Amino acid sequence: MFKNYFKTALRHFWRHKFFSLVNIMGLAIGISASIVIYLLVSYDFNFDKFEKDNSRIYRIVANYTFSGVPNKNAGVPYPMANAVRKEIAGIETVAPFVLMQGGFNGITATVPAQKGEERAQFSRQEHVVFAGADYFNLIQYKWLAGSAKTSLQQPYQIVLSLSNARLYFPHLSVQEMMGKEVYFNDTVLTIVTGIVQDIEANTDFTFKTFISAPSLETAQFKPYGWTKWNSTDPASQLCIKLSPGMSATAVATHVTKLVAKYYKEKNANVTTTYLLQPLSDIHFNSAYTNFNGHIGSKPTLYGLLAIAAFLLLLAAINFINLTTAQASQRAKEIGVRKTLGSSKKQLMLQFLSETFLLTLAAALLSLALTPLLLKIFSGFIPQGLHFNLFQQPGIILFLLVLVIVVCSLAGFYPAVVLSSFNPILVLKKNIFGSKTSGSASLRKTLTVAQFVIAQIFIIATIIVGRQIHYELTADMGFKKDAILYFGTNYNDPVGNRKFILRDKVAALPGVAMVSLSNTPASNDGGIRGAALKFKSGNKEIETDVKVKFADTNYIRLYQMKLVAGTNLPNSDTIKAVLINETYARALGFKDPQQAVGKFITWNDWGVGNVPIVGVLQDFHLRSFYEEIAPMVISSRVNDHLTLNIALKPQTDGGDAWSKTIAGIQKAYKEVFPGDDWNYSFMDETIAKYYSTEKNVSALLTWATALSIFISCLGLAGLVIYITNQRTKEISIRKVVGATVTQLVTLLSKDFLKLVVIAFVIAVPVTWWCAGVWLQTFAYRTPLSWWIFASGGALMLVIAFIILSVRTFKAAVANPVNSLKTE
Repeated sequence: MFKNYFKTALRHFWRHKFFSLVNIMGLAIGISASIVIYLLVSYDFNFDKFEKDNSRIYRIVANYTFSGVPNKNAGVPYPMANAVRKEIAGIETVAPFVLMQGGFNGITATVPAQKGEERAQFSRQEHVVFAGADYFNLIQYKWLAGSAKTSLQQPYQIVLSLSNARLYFPHLSVQEMMGKEVYFNDTVLTIVTGIVQDIEANTDFTFKTFISAPSLETAQFKPYGWTKWNSTDPASQLCIKLSPGMSATAVATHVTKLVAKYYKEKNANVTTTYLLQPLSDIHFNSAYTNFNGHIGSKPTLYGLLAIAAFLLLLAAINFINLTTAQASQRAKEIGVRKTLGSSKKQLMLQFLSETFLLTLAAALLSLALTPLLLKIFSGFIPQGLHFNLFQQPGIILFLLVLVIVVCSLAGFYPAVVLSSFNPILVLKKNIFGSKTSGSASLRKTLTVAQFVIAQIFIIATIIVGRQIHYELTADMGFKKDAILYFGTNYNDPVGNRKFILRDKVAALPGVAMVSLSNTPASNDGGIRGAALKFKSGNKEIETDVKVKFADTNYIRLYQMKLVAGTNLPNSDTIKAVLINETYARALGFKDPQQAVGKFITWNDWGVGNVPIVGVLQDFHLRSFYEEIAPMVISSRVNDHLTLNIALKPQTDGGDAWSKTIAGIQKAYKEVFPGDDWNYSFMDETIAKYYSTEKNVSALLTWATALSIFISCLGLAGLVIYITNQRTKEISIRKVVGATVTQLVTLLSKDFLKLVVIAFVIAVPVTWWCAGVWLQTFAYRTPLSWWIFASGGALMLVIAFIILSVRTFKAAVANPVNSLKTE
């Protein structure tokens, strides 16, 4: 029986190739989009699931405020780990680790010359961490050589992941790698004492080189504030595993009390609370830094799931409309089958088997489309995500469930409609006189739903694009075009070579100005903070302030505006500061000029009281996600490690900058012959802040195009249905004198009403969703009325074009052929 069903279905598909192909393509697009979204969502939601008892693993983080300004920090004071281990009960494992900081140019690893090979140097090494045996008790690695107990006991011992071990020693076996030497930043000699297998599961613990924790107590590695409870470095991280049944809230309370016990200095303007962040939250919480660099966004993932659901729903609606619209072509077949004794159940099984075959073909086609979509959106796809049907059985299960769901959604209603036709009416070609087929209200409702989804996508795409345009073109408070920057050697043993390089670069004909600073005008990391105090009468104001160090040329090069006072003097020490308008207001000055000449207290590094010599107009240190924070700029030569270069305008057809950059590289290699040179343009750095928004915009554009395509197919299906239903009406109107224009207008009017209804529904939904999304930005584009109007107008134009084509065909048909069939 089922064999006959499938044979009949294949014959029907072959007779109606175009109809079948459209249905398959619509479903395949929806299914392949769902597979891509499934891969994205499952990738992020599967982070750090492999750790034993992962529900009991937490990271200690801090929420603190300076003068009412909230801040979050994933770092802890260095002495906390030992104190927690000794004084707080109910903790099974205490695993501190410290991220190695490499300055602007990153960390350099050097392998001495091996037998038959030259010395090898590897620049910008990432994922280097100081850790001990407790870290490996918390995060499980497979040891290929050495052990957690013995490999990290002494200073200057290192454990390498297998990938880094093969990078440094490509021709040695794992056992031969043991005892080999690796220099870090050309100065620190370490010995390989262990090799571990790289973690293959999705994890934020992506470290590849582990330096023994005792190394931190040596002069070469000891960080600032190693013994101080009032110094919190984001690089100092502390993870713990609680004992079974222990309350995370109770432990967090004990940690806060512990810090209060050892940090005696009290300040009414500063409050600090320590929390236990669950392991499952580390990957998704952007308020605290993670170690991987890739932070998942749950709202984005849920949004992707919604897009997948919408696209599948659109494909199912499209299938229903097209199938029922083509019912007239199967009228005689249905009538004859019923006359010969076919039951309604048998006919439903026949049509459901056809739907199953179409859906199965669409699913197979979607497997071919998925790698293509992944390649198209490679910028949106995380590096660790891959598509392999044989290694990811979850995809096969997901696809099977998807086929069943889509087959049920898309096939059941058409099967009911087609199997319910009255055989007498269908044999007389009056299938639409049947009560079962006469209800077009459901089809209209489905079409409205399609266009609501399509218009939401259109308007959302416009809004996201507007916000990105605003972010990239808005005034950030400084010049960002034609400026490049790069870092000099963080561990320069000479110390003054950066000044030699500065003078060489400044002498190049294509360079307008050069400035030395610790960071460029805007960068997404490396901006220091300090707690500065100011006395206003009897009141002391302490503020958490962002700190930059720069020379006199800095504000001139970036064309920052002084609103009061004078520029900084060049100095080897902190002798004066510039502050921004936000900090001036935080200190209580309504007029920036009032701040000039006042003194602030800077206790870090033994600075003491320093005068404010000028006030700068506010500028953005980072992206538009963040509000402008209080900031100071001072001069301290030791921290001037970044060269900022303003290029002269190009006048020779676009080659001037290339020549200048080549000259800068030559000068760098002359001064730092053993170092790699990498540079960035300021405008490109700013653009990278919004890579997520660009990816979302690309995804929305893609989803919008698909939803419009599928919705238009659905609209075409409804037009076919209605024009077939009104064939005789159209013929009679033509006979009594109606023109083609009048008939097209008559037939299109009702359909355009559906688009307008969809627009009315879509606008408030999109307005609310867009408002919520824009609230994540401290600075954002306004929601203008024309955004919504243009989205609706675009959909109307597309719908009118489709309507005109089909209704025109119906309007110009010969009325004789329709009227003689009665």
